[in-house]
Amino acid sequence: MPSFDFSSFKITPFAILDILLLAIIIYQLYNLIRGTIAANIFIGLAIIYALYFIVPESRMPLLAGILKKVADVGIIAVIVLFQQEIRRFLLLMGKNASLQRNKAWWLYFFGKAETEKNNYARIKPIIDACKSMKQTRTGALIVFAKYYDEQFYQNSCEVLDARISKRVLESIFQKNSPLHDGAVVISENKIKSASCILPVTEKADLPAQFGLRHRAGIGVTEANDATAIIVSEETGEISYAKQGRIKMDISFAELEKLLNKDF
Repeated sequence: MPSFDFSSFKITPFAILDILLLAIIIYQLYNLIRGTIAANIFIGLAIIYALYFIVPESRMPLLAGILKKVADVGIIAVIVLFQQEIRRFLLLMGKNASLQRNKAWWLYFFGKAETEKNNYARIKPIIDACKSMKQTRTGALIVFAKYYDEQFYQNSCEVLDARISKRVLESIFQKNSPLHDGAVVISENKIKSASCILPVTEKADLPAQFGLRHRAGIGVTEANDATAIIVSEETGEISYAKQGRIKMDISFAELEKLLNKDF
């Protein structure tokens, strides 16, 4: 069983900085995989490594040998299993370092009222479109991607890069539109793409009335740092998916609160 020698470890300013930087990286990684399938994979790997340190090699040589082989290729396994998450993490670090991102933080802390006012102007067309589609029972799936991953979304989408407006959203999802069968992806305050085919959730405990639209809305929030609005074509009911969980039949007041928080 492996052991560590902590006798050489001393508390210095650089040691504290080392721990803080590691904590920040782990927290950012946690935010990326939270509520996704990758989180379950990470837990599985953590259990294997925990067993590797616990299992006594002298008494359980077969299991210890297998765990050692897995641990030896650990870094390669992590790169293969988490390639999408690593890519998104690097994208996150790059965006956090940008001047535009820092400006947004300054606005948040020192101009919060103005920020909230601007945010309401951004989400109002979306809420108005949802109201209209609820009345007409027009099915819709609107995804809000925190980070727009072109490799993930554009493979099966029509790229739009259009301004967010009530009429544009309504025209996309109206039944005779060639783009209505799929999801709209909104990111960076623009409608980035439409008619997107998204991965569906593999959960087996969902209500029987959930069709592909609801399953895709849940699935995209499991696989990416995103949230989704689903408008039911059968009932007009509005649902909100986040981190693999879904709130059903929400009111427009609740929808506004959720969008203010997440968008």
